[in-house]
Amino acid sequence: MPAYYSEFDPYAAQWLRNLIAAGHIAPGDVDERSIEDVHPDDLRPYTQCHFFAGIGVWSHALRRAGWADDRPVWTGSCPCQPFSSAGEGAGFDDPRHLWPHFAWLIRERRPPVVFGEQVASKDADPWVDLVQADVETMEYAFGAVAFPSAGVGAPHIRDRTYWVADANRDGRQPRGEGCPTLGYGPAVEPDRGISRLGNPHSAGPQGRSRRAQSEGSAAPLPGFAGRLANSSGSGRREERPDAGGLSVGDAAKGLTPGSVHGELLEHAGPVNGLWREADWLFCRDGKWRPVEPGTFPLAHGTTSRVGRLRAYGNALNAEAATQFIAAYLESI
Repeated sequence: MPAYYSEFDPYAAQWLRNLIAAGHIAPGDVDERSIEDVHPDDLRPYTQCHFFAGIGVWSHALRRAGWADDRPVWTGSCPCQPFSSAGEGAGFDDPRHLWPHFAWLIRERRPPVVFGEQVASKDADPWVDLVQADVETMEYAFGAVAFPSAGVGAPHIRDRTYWVADANRDGRQPRGEGCPTLGYGPAVEPDRGISRLGNPHSAGPQGRSRRAQSEGSAAPLPGFAGRLANSSGSGRREERPDAGGLSVGDAAKGLTPGSVHGELLEHAGPVNGLWREADWLFCRDGKWRPVEPGTFPLAHGTTSRVGRLRAYGNALNAEAATQFIAAYLESI
């Protein structure tokens, strides 16, 4: 059975078709209608359905985690603008709050597993509560966790909440007592939920809220905290001037802008993967940002720059999604 990709942005939709043709994501059909116009019967021919598909990162992450293209699953990263600090703050009144339409399709088609993602912030917590309530009403077990991209080796925070709804679990989790998350809160019994997932709504062992846990988990992987790549890529320790702003590594070490000056920072280690040789540019807003080595900091004449930036900006962190899916697979 082919996969179904729902993506209303024409530029991203064509990108999906290109990725399908190149074999980078599961083969299937791209639907440019809004999810509001999709009927449950339209989805009958499909084994996998990816809503708000963007450039297909959920399909890519599923493959990387070992999830076969013919294994049933739905995914959906509902628009984050209603609940993002970068949005207008309209919340549930924002017309881009499209979870009710996604929930209706889930209720009518009953996919065995649904993966999703949302911005992680206190403003988005009520949204996560709504999703949990809705899918538990449909008798799905629900799990969610907020964690930063720094947790999978990226040199930035980008907190996101990843969630999963599983129709094949026995029983529902009492709200606030057994809702699964990855690594936060007490483990739950294997027959009542996802064994590697704890509770995003409880205070957890540290007695903190989910948001506080997310912020507290911003320390990168071992060997990354406080390490930045130098522009020469030599791997030597060197002094970085006072930036007036802090990197993730600085924050993890408890540094303040005034204490950064003269701090010896090591070249990034191989644990950082793609970013291990990054150049760091000091920007006019007082922050350091990583770029590909040798990147010239001007983009005049870049082909389709606006469309590419929009598509990349709306995309998932593929490694974060892969690790979340892999954790789920280990639990079943």
